[in-house]
Amino acid sequence: MYKNRMQQVLKNLNEAGYEQLLISDPRSIQYLTGLYVEPEERFLALLLKGGQGEASAVLFLNELFPAAENMPCDIVGFNDTDEPLDLVVEHCNQTKPLACDKTLRAGFLLPLMERQAAAGYVVDLTAVDTARAHKDEAEQEAMRAASKTNDAAMARFVELIHEGVTEVQVAAQLEDIYRELGAQGFSFNPIVSFGANAADPHHEPDSTVLKEGDVVLFDVGCRQNSYCADMTRTFFFRSVGEEQRKVYEIVRQANEAARALVKPGVLFSELDKAARQVIEEAGYGEFFTHRLGHQIGLDVHEPGDVSAVHHEPVEAGMIFSIEPGIYLPGRFGVRIEDLVLVTEEGCEVLNSYPRDLRVL
Repeated sequence: MYKNRMQQVLKNLNEAGYEQLLISDPRSIQYLTGLYVEPEERFLALLLKGGQGEASAVLFLNELFPAAENMPCDIVGFNDTDEPLDLVVEHCNQTKPLACDKTLRAGFLLPLMERQAAAGYVVDLTAVDTARAHKDEAEQEAMRAASKTNDAAMARFVELIHEGVTEVQVAAQLEDIYRELGAQGFSFNPIVSFGANAADPHHEPDSTVLKEGDVVLFDVGCRQNSYCADMTRTFFFRSVGEEQRKVYEIVRQANEAARALVKPGVLFSELDKAARQVIEEAGYGEFFTHRLGHQIGLDVHEPGDVSAVHHEPVEAGMIFSIEPGIYLPGRFGVRIEDLVLVTEEGCEVLNSYPRDLRVL
């Protein structure tokens, strides 16, 4: 599996005209080797090399972090008193340009350049990102499992809602529920919004007290077996107003319109347009203030968004969110978010939690 992923990355790299790539992003290294390390200030990198000849992969790993058994790459270990960049130079082809991923810190890149580790340098934005955008079967199954846990968690979260509770009191209980269900924790900090706070798409839970008639918005996700889930559901507490009901149904229809369009060959921008058109025709266009969605996998936000300016085609194996919203400042907001996996014929919706309007 990991060898196949490396070969795909090298293929992408070769098509861009390069033969060696230094990868420092921990999640990309995990994607290619199975080993996840958070190095903090220490150096961590995977060097992939391959042109017309045989490919090679070398992981530069501080001895503080033990390697797993049967790693799909060579390991070059070092300790805190060693200079790991000298080791990188030894393994680079100094007659060829070196592509580096976008996360390589300047504090490592500039010394490499001073050491003349390669014949020129370029930031590579596509070789790894393009490979990671197409989830293989193992990744697809992991994403299904994470979303299934997220569905089960949402059913538990609504049980926390009662009169007088605060956003922060609810948010404080979510991680324990995820862990009880088998997840490792959050994939991002949860959003719990009551009433007018739901009009802020990235609201942080605070001491706002729930009261009758409030919107209750959960934007939540777990990390399970390293892969991320993400889902938003909007509820109403004890009663729902006429405009609240109207806005909810518009957002639900926008979500459905975009999901119905997902299939290989459709442009990401066309998905955004489909959802946005529903909201605009209902007279709320100015209140849909963000892109329609984002790609997701080992990271909750991966390169390749679902927006009006992304004119690339959707391809089988991609997973991304569909999350239209309407946000009325000072009043309330509604967002409904699902993850979709693109299939050969259309898409599979990874979330099964209902989207019907619900009064708690």
